[in-house]
Amino acid sequence: MKPGYHLFECYGVELEYMIVDRRTLDVVPAADRVLHAVTGAYESEVEIGDLAWSNELALHVIELKTNGPAPSLAGLAEKFQQSVRRINEILAAHDAMLMPTAMHPWMDPLRETKLWPHEYNAVYESFNRIFDCRGHGWSNLQSVHLNLPFGTDEEFGRLHAAIRLLMPILPALAASSPIMDGRPTGFFDTRLETYRNNSAKVPSVSGPVIPEPVFSRTDYESEILHPIYRDLEPFDPEGILRYEWANARGAIARFDRNAIEIRTLDMQECPLADLAVIDLIVAALKALVDQRWCSYEHQKKWETDALADLHLRVIREGGAAVVQNPGYCKSFGMTDVTGATAADVWRHLRKVSVTTANDSGAHDEAGRVLLEEGCLSRRILNALDGAADRDSLARVYRRLCECLAEGTMFHA
Repeated sequence: MKPGYHLFECYGVELEYMIVDRRTLDVVPAADRVLHAVTGAYESEVEIGDLAWSNELALHVIELKTNGPAPSLAGLAEKFQQSVRRINEILAAHDAMLMPTAMHPWMDPLRETKLWPHEYNAVYESFNRIFDCRGHGWSNLQSVHLNLPFGTDEEFGRLHAAIRLLMPILPALAASSPIMDGRPTGFFDTRLETYRNNSAKVPSVSGPVIPEPVFSRTDYESEILHPIYRDLEPFDPEGILRYEWANARGAIARFDRNAIEIRTLDMQECPLADLAVIDLIVAALKALVDQRWCSYEHQKKWETDALADLHLRVIREGGAAVVQNPGYCKSFGMTDVTGATAADVWRHLRKVSVTTANDSGAHDEAGRVLLEEGCLSRRILNALDGAADRDSLARVYRRLCECLAEGTMFHA
């Protein structure tokens, strides 16, 4: 994103995938080999047409992203799918392939984590020195990042207010991480449960995950960014991490490119599913910014604690989490709010919001799966049917790898 774009004029999408052994499905630290196969050098990013491939903190993770702002969501799923196919072709020479979802089901991060050792390594080593990145919350998590632009301070405030209000129920749509350390965790979104605790040494870095109610750049810098930089300084005297991206809230302001980056979305089984999730979210945010159901002033009044409480329940229970505050449902124009769940809110939003790009109905069909069969975590647990042995996990996660390779939805 660059200054000059206004609300919803373009989109930045980033998808992160694990690299695993084709036979065992164990993680393989080979992201640098993929990038080297394209450029002949260990570069941190390569441009592939409308997309770019880049490294992440852990060497077994590779990121695919739009190569600059995309004017529309239409067609992005197929562009990402083409890159998935090409990377899988490269990895075949190493007996490896890409795996979807937000967490590897049995990775041991203490034993298997290998950090990116090439360009940009100083930043990763700084994070590792301060936080010890061998934990699940650092090295075993794959997410979707959605970047949305704003052109003015007023637009920033309106977009930030809408994102804060919608964030608590995002896991009901996107959770895909019910398994960790080889067993069900009791959380639908284990990635977020670990993520929200991974900066405990410097609590201001992630805060309550739901951002504080600030709606101007001046207030954001004084209330969020400056406290982070201050608290990191004893651990980072060189200022290597003194940048906006050190902020680990679930949505962060990127004033360097006039965008807000949503970071709480788990990876789905294929790009089509990821883009369907994004499409539903963008449609809901557009309606909120347009004040279709409630005013901007109403949105600004929601306290972080109330939103964070709902967020934690949805992390734990997924779409089945009951929205206990009827005012939250009414903020989205719902009239039947008694006993409404997070999934009910999404079903309502799907009916009353106009999605941005249907891709000949493909997004609609993927959205139907998400809301009728459940988020991917629910479908994974249904497919396991109570089993948690290695063979059962491997069977289900191999099917997920096949869904990614073929660009198809996962059905329990």
